[in-house]
Amino acid sequence: MSKKSKKNKDQTKKNPTEEEEFSIDVDKTENPKEDSDGSNEQKSKKEEEPKDPLKEALKQAEHWKDIAARNQAELDNYRKRMARDKTEAIKFANAGLLCELLPVIDSFQMGLDAAKLEDSESIITKGMEMVQKQLEEFLSTQGATEISAIGQPFDPNIHEAISQEENNDIPEGNIITQIRKGYKLHDRLLRAANVIVSKGPEKDSESSDEEGA
Repeated sequence: MSKKSKKNKDQTKKNPTEEEEFSIDVDKTENPKEDSDGSNEQKSKKEEEPKDPLKEALKQAEHWKDIAARNQAELDNYRKRMARDKTEAIKFANAGLLCELLPVIDSFQMGLDAAKLEDSESIITKGMEMVQKQLEEFLSTQGATEISAIGQPFDPNIHEAISQEENNDIPEGNIITQIRKGYKLHDRLLRAANVIVSKGPEKDSESSDEEGA
């Protein structure tokens, strides 16, 4: 046999045929399919595993229990808020009426003061004093109270300054006199008191005191 024929035989042994290559490729491609099929089967088995009905029922019960507790808390807060609003509405229901009544009381008080100056012992004056007491009792039963002013430190929340005057007896910032009464309805301001506020001692008196010392 010639040398060339031997070389051809050796090459055929080393190099696989097309059929052999095709079979190898098929084997390689088939293996991953088998692996993927196996994993899919495992997943499907896991999904098909039956859930514990007791655990599921307990989860659902806990879920609805939490919702019921929240709804109950919201309902309690709503009831408290409604009760508070109702109480506030009752307390201040007559605020508008009292505000309109106060100027009438002021006018009546001015008339009473004039009657006292003319004749404090007359029957008319005594009758007006009785009516004044009834008005004061009515305001008290409605929850309205008079704001103290004279001699008190000026408070812009409840007092309204009409003017300022120098005063040797009342310290600066305190109220000298009251022009119009102020009232509160429970804890709310119904009407501010009109007042005159002290500036303190007169400057001339201060300078004379210093010279004398």
